[in-house]
Amino acid sequence: MADAAKRNGNGGPVGSDLETLPVEEVLSSLKTDPDKGLSDDEARARLATYGPNALPEKHESFARKVLNYFIGPIAFMIEAAALVSAFLGRWDDFAIIFGLLIFNAALELWQDRKASSALAALKQSLAPQATVLRGGAFRTVDAAELVPGDMVQIRLGAIVPADLRLVSGDFASIDQAALTGESLPATKKAGDEAYSGSVVKQGEMTGVVIATGSNTFFGRTAKLVAGAGSVGHAQRAMFQIGNFLIAVAVVLALIMVAVQVYRDIVLSDTWGVADALDILQFVLILLVASIPVAMPAVFSITMALGALALSKEKAIVSRLAAIEEMAGVDILCSDKTGTLTKNQLTIGDSILLAATDGQEVVLAAVLASKEEDHDVIDSAVIAALKDRDAPKAYRLKKFVPFDPVSKRTQATLVDGSEKEITVAKGAPQAIVDLAQPPAEIAEKVTQTVADLGAKGYRALGVARSEDGGKSWSLLGILPMFDPPRDDSKATIDLAQAKGVSVKMITGDDTAIARETARQLGLGTNIVAAADAFPKDMDPDNVPDHIADAIERADGFARVFPEHKYAIVKALQERGHLVAMTGDGVNDAPALKQADCGTAVSGATDAARGAADLILTAPGLSVINAAIDEARRIFGRITSYTVYRIALTMDIMFLVVLSTVFLEFQPLTAVMIVIMSLLDDLPIMTIAYDNTAVAEKPIRWQMPRLLGVSAVLGLASVVQSFGLLLIGMEVLSDPAEAAYFQLTDKSHLQTVMFLQLVAGGHLLLLVTRTRDWFFKPPYPATPLFVAIVATQLLAVLMCGFGWIVPAISWTLIAWVWVYLLAWLVVLGVVRVLTERFLDHRTGKWARALRLVNAGLQSR
Repeated sequence: MADAAKRNGNGGPVGSDLETLPVEEVLSSLKTDPDKGLSDDEARARLATYGPNALPEKHESFARKVLNYFIGPIAFMIEAAALVSAFLGRWDDFAIIFGLLIFNAALELWQDRKASSALAALKQSLAPQATVLRGGAFRTVDAAELVPGDMVQIRLGAIVPADLRLVSGDFASIDQAALTGESLPATKKAGDEAYSGSVVKQGEMTGVVIATGSNTFFGRTAKLVAGAGSVGHAQRAMFQIGNFLIAVAVVLALIMVAVQVYRDIVLSDTWGVADALDILQFVLILLVASIPVAMPAVFSITMALGALALSKEKAIVSRLAAIEEMAGVDILCSDKTGTLTKNQLTIGDSILLAATDGQEVVLAAVLASKEEDHDVIDSAVIAALKDRDAPKAYRLKKFVPFDPVSKRTQATLVDGSEKEITVAKGAPQAIVDLAQPPAEIAEKVTQTVADLGAKGYRALGVARSEDGGKSWSLLGILPMFDPPRDDSKATIDLAQAKGVSVKMITGDDTAIARETARQLGLGTNIVAAADAFPKDMDPDNVPDHIADAIERADGFARVFPEHKYAIVKALQERGHLVAMTGDGVNDAPALKQADCGTAVSGATDAARGAADLILTAPGLSVINAAIDEARRIFGRITSYTVYRIALTMDIMFLVVLSTVFLEFQPLTAVMIVIMSLLDDLPIMTIAYDNTAVAEKPIRWQMPRLLGVSAVLGLASVVQSFGLLLIGMEVLSDPAEAAYFQLTDKSHLQTVMFLQLVAGGHLLLLVTRTRDWFFKPPYPATPLFVAIVATQLLAVLMCGFGWIVPAISWTLIAWVWVYLLAWLVVLGVVRVLTERFLDHRTGKWARALRLVNAGLQSR
């Protein structure tokens, strides 16, 4: 092959469209003799040129994968905390923090292993062996050894081993639904293309290999899967939160160090290395307290519990972060066949011509069928017959199976009186040509088929002969359709009520898609993807005019895998969070790219491997349960985030303000570490909290979240610094000091410790809801118990002097009075802040609507 060196990846010659050229030109282009095939030497040469007929693998070392889990702002902060703990010899703290780091990394490793299984499943779908013509003789070889130009034989039950152009043989019925989404097997004849990975259901043919490896239809799908996927929104949010906390902590730490060094160097003559080490030690401990070491664990545990709840609803979660992303999904792209419809071809009411009863037409069609062939149409016809014993009155003499030339099946039978009849069923026009009815009947059939087609129905013609086929009676037309599932419309209506737009995607024809969409209330703006998308379009860079059409469309018909992937990617580029459902290999790229890919019941291994959510019950009804659970989870995560940022700001600002203005350290290093643990570890029970379900999609709004956190944080600083000033005033008055039994500054440090631990958990009551904290939903029992237990432990520590200096029970009581009063103040601050932000958001939304209206009027 002179031009063999010129190749396109692993597939075929550059510059020739082997999919559309006449078969003779394809054979000539590939320099292949259809009677002898390639020689062994030529096959080896081409294998060296094109590479194996397999999907390329990109290997990444296990060590490199593991290393990636320890990179990022939150990871760096946790690692810094562990190093600081080790530096100070606090090995208990080091063990806890390091354990959290390992736990987070192990969780990510497990999730990545689940996600990467999609490509492995695709590879398993490829034919392991093939029957190939080499040197004039057929032999069995590994499918990986096939090269462009090989002559390959396919037969019943075989997996097509590469992309072929069929050269010889009567016909083949090939199930390529997993690749193209078509609901019925495709009938192939000489000159047609057969796709790698599809399954032969009937017939036997020989074809020439035109593409192998990643250049096959199947390989292009696998390439899309390998490149699909996006960074989780929760992960990005943690990066932003981590960066925000790092910036605040570093700025405040620098201010504190600068002031302390100025005092020690400029204002004191006794400064030395020991003083510098004391400053460094306290700054490092303060940074440890500011690091939300439990944040990744809280996120993961909250989503893991959500996954457990979904498993009880017959939905298995394979990527935890997808649950949180489901909360913000505003578009659901749903496969049609088997998801929105039953994937059970159903026969409608017979349209009578010569017959007088609908069951007469059905019986004739049943007699022209073979149940043992498990043909989809035959099975639908047999299921439509009411009297299942009626066919037993006939004895089969001859059966002519369907072929793409005659486009019908035909059977000769003998009834109980030994009378011979012949029946035929098939494409309506083929049956009309066979029966030769009067012109008005032929015209009626044509019009009936057109009317059914406009509604998305297929049509089956049925005829009978009682004179050995010399004359035929056209009995009638049988409409065929795949009906919607009983729960589909209710599921779609409920999803739309939650603010989620549903778009249907199918490989079926536009008319079928439009009628199904009409029945489900989805709208009828159905885009034929094969026409709308240019053949050479880059699915990663969809042109604006096509992206506009995608946003406007109610659904898509005649789609290929790259179309589904492009639809999802284009919607994401427009700012949408997209969920995708599917069941076939053709859905795998879009499932992996989607923010929440969902494999429906009965999905292929490739689809399940690419999906984040796997449904084990038929239909989509569990999707709404997943949306509700996701929004609850999102509420829990955001309430924890607001709490943790506000508390961190409280601790940091209190220490810095006290050090700068009062020359007093309000907390010891030991207190900071204990407080950090008491604040973070019990708070993981927030994963069980009762949370209201948002009515519309919700997603990370970092400016708003950080704004609310900052306002509550500053209010908490006022609360804490105010108590510190009160304590200083009490210490300066002997009478008050005696009443409160506040004798020295070490006791004041205990007071501040109690205020931050107890006040921190009371702050959570404010952050867990946007409304008043005393309104339902109330805290869940595990969270309430954890808060009470932590408060009780803190009180006992302060009252009995465990680890911290003891203070009087009277003082503890007054601290609690102060905290409860501030709980109301913080509640007012939260509600006013939310209402102010809602008002501003409403103003911006109204302004945007006015601008859009102005643009549209032009």
